[in-house]
Amino acid sequence: MRLPPDLADVEAAVRTLLLWAGDDPEREGLRDTPGRVARAYSEFFAGYQEDALQVLGTTFDEAGDYDDMILMRNIRFESHCEHHMVPIVGMAHIAYLPDKRVVGLSKLARVVDIFARRLQIQERLNSQIADAIVTALQPRGVAVMLEAEHLCMTSRGVYKPGSTTVTQHLRGVFQTDPLARQEVLTSLYATRITGVLHGR
Repeated sequence: MRLPPDLADVEAAVRTLLLWAGDDPEREGLRDTPGRVARAYSEFFAGYQEDALQVLGTTFDEAGDYDDMILMRNIRFESHCEHHMVPIVGMAHIAYLPDKRVVGLSKLARVVDIFARRLQIQERLNSQIADAIVTALQPRGVAVMLEAEHLCMTSRGVYKPGSTTVTQHLRGVFQTDPLARQEVLTSLYATRITGVLHGR
């Protein structure tokens, strides 16, 4: 098993990048940059050190007879594209149909962050969030929609600022039952439109 590089290795790599970019890593403004970058990356990729199933492990059985859809809107997330290591910024919307157990709403937001704070593609991020909720809660249905701007496309390459990508992942009855599918998709797309209208 390959050991992770230590802090000195990371800082040396950042200095190399600064030199490659054409600047002087010893000048005053850049002298502390390697350490700053290392600390920033430890935050950007903190999701590798966390377990989503553990976060979702505390559930509540005291939701009464509530068995209708729970929808959490506009969970902002920031991730990084695994192809160029530049930001992906967007909103997640999560819906699920509980089967006896519900989870604290903050836990859903944490699960989004855990998977987002890794090198990602949007499609995999979408399915990882849904799969974790299915495994932990065993709900009757789960739907996850992500809408995000990929800076690898909006700030470089084809350079199309303002463009966003929408992905969705449906599980359980949201995938198999046409009426449930229509209900959740209507709610998710209404959420997306509302977010756009409010400038999100």
